[in-house]
Formats: sequence, C-alpha cells, structure tokens
Amino acid sequence: MSLKEEASVAKRAPNIHVGMNLLHTRRMDALPPFHTLIAFDATLRHRSMTLAAAELGVTQSAVSHRLRKLERFIGTPLLHRSNSGITATPAGVALAEGLTDLMSGMAALRARCRAAVAPASLRVGVGAALADYWLVRRLPNFTANNPGISIEMVVIENATQAWSLDLDVQVLWMPAAQARATSTQRLLFQEQVFPVCHTRLLPDGQPLANAAALATMPILHKGSIGGSSGAEWSWPVWFRRLGLAANPPDGLRFQMIGTAIAAALQGAGVVLARSLLVRDALADGRLCRVLPDCWDIPSSKAHIVRWPAALASDQRVGKFVAWLTDEARLASAA
Repeated sequence: MSLKEEASVAKRAPNIHVGMNLLHTRRMDALPPFHTLIAFDATLRHRSMTLAAAELGVTQSAVSHRLRKLERFIGTPLLHRSNSGITATPAGVALAEGLTDLMSGMAALRARCRAAVAPASLRVGVGAALADYWLVRRLPNFTANNPGISIEMVVIENATQAWSLDLDVQVLWMPAAQARATSTQRLLFQEQVFPVCHTRLLPDGQPLANAAALATMPILHKGSIGGSSGAEWSWPVWFRRLGLAANPPDGLRFQMIGTAIAAALQGAGVVLARSLLVRDALADGRLCRVLPDCWDIPSSKAHIVRWPAALASDQRVGKFVAWLTDEARLASAA
C-alpha cells in the first residue's frame, strides 16, 4: 500500500469506528435488559411479585420497577394483576415461551465452553431433599464403578436458579405435563404421596385399620397456609378423601419437605411424604406407612434428568445419566 493510500485509510478510520459504534449501540438498544427478563420469569412462575422478590433477593419495589421497565421496552402490558394472582397477557405468554428458549440457549453457551476444556469433575445439580434422602446414599456405588469420574453436587431450588449455575447435569422436579423425554432430558420417576410417621406412633408398624384414628395423631404440615402446592399436599383434602368430619389438627408447619421429613423421623408427627424420599426410611424401619397404599396420590410433579446439548457426546454425562436412569427404574419397581 502506498503512502498516499495509507493516508486515505487513516482519514476514513474515525468514520469507520463511529459507524461500528452506531451499529453496536443500535443492536444493544434492541435487546431487553436481562435483569427485567429474570424478574418477569420469577413473577410469572410464582404469580406474585412478593415471592419473586424473595427468590431474587431484592425488594418487591425493585421487581415492580423492573417489570414496568420491561413493559415500556416491549410497548405493551405483559402481566395482568388480580386478586387470584398475576397471570400473563397474550404478549406475556409469547414472551414467556421465547424466554424459555433464550435461557436454555444461554446455558448451552457455558456448556460448550466446559465441553472444550473437559473439566475434571462432573457438576450435578439436584434438589436438597432428593439429594439428602435418596441420591447421596447411592452415589458411592457410581463412583466405585467409575473411578475416573468425580462428582460435585450442587443444591438447586428451581429450574431458573439452575440456569445461573455451572452445571453439567440437572435433576429437576417439575410439573408432570412438562416432564417428557427429549434429546436433552429423560423422565426419571413420578412419585406417590402418602402419610408416614415414626414407628413409635404406630407401635405395631402397620397402617391404621381405622382411618378415623388419624384425626387423633399429631400432624406435620408442609408449605405456607393457603399455598399453591398440589392437592396431594393438603391435609384437608386427605381428611375429605378419608371421610373424616373433623378438621386436620394444627401442628408444626415447615416450608421445605426435607425439614418436615426430618421432624417425622424424630417422632414429631405424621407427614405427607413423597415415596422416593422415604423409600429407604421405610425399608430400614425408621418410618412406617400410616394408611394402606390404596390411598396413595400420584404427585403432580415428576423428576427429570437434563443435560446441555453441547455435552450430549460427553462420556461422563452419558455414564452418569445411564446410571441414574437405572437407579430410578429400580426405585420405581420396588
């Protein structure tokens, strides 16, 4: 390049940079602020700004501000507020559907990076109750048969939180209608829900011959009063099914199923539990059924195992998913 040509390029360079900056700015202006999308997702899942704020660790006012900012960006209302909770407008439904794909895509970016460097450990995200009461007892068997694979367990509370973690495999508990097999996830099990208690509350260890006796036993409740859990977790629903005229007695109340089961293991009362979480305690005689299994209610949620598409060919992921699927099959058959 001649000196004259170099001088010509140098003169045009500032204009080139200005043009690139303008293109970058326009592109960024077309993107919704990410923190507003997170607030929208949490609010829609909980149908409550208060619960969304608690999940995100911010104030309700901050969530409200982010939602208003997102609605201004989109140019139309996204959420409808009523006495029964918050629901999505048609535009909000469209955004929610696109947001699911967006979050999955962003998680895949991180997975691609991890696949490129082949990290030493396999990071597995799982709910606290499933980890404590079922998985940790079986993991030594996996590591013994796969000495080249180390497992790092990460406790997750929901699918949204899982997106923000550096996970190779996720074990999620989600509505049964969404728990279908795909190229990146498998259905593990749908549990049954039934009451259990410590054996000292039922000295013979056998289910009650007369269900009416349940009304005289101490009751352990899960979730907040008037919460949105499925009917299988409602003691009033169980009393109506059993034909009991009395109202369920007040008792201890726990937000988390794991804590409620821990209380039952100490003999504090009868708890409604998921079959997988109490499987080992029933087998060991630490807990016993309160009612015959004909009264069991299928859980409205099911467990799935999920992995990023970028790790589909990762042998460590393949071996762990295959092992977990086999363990789930054995648990379901028992």
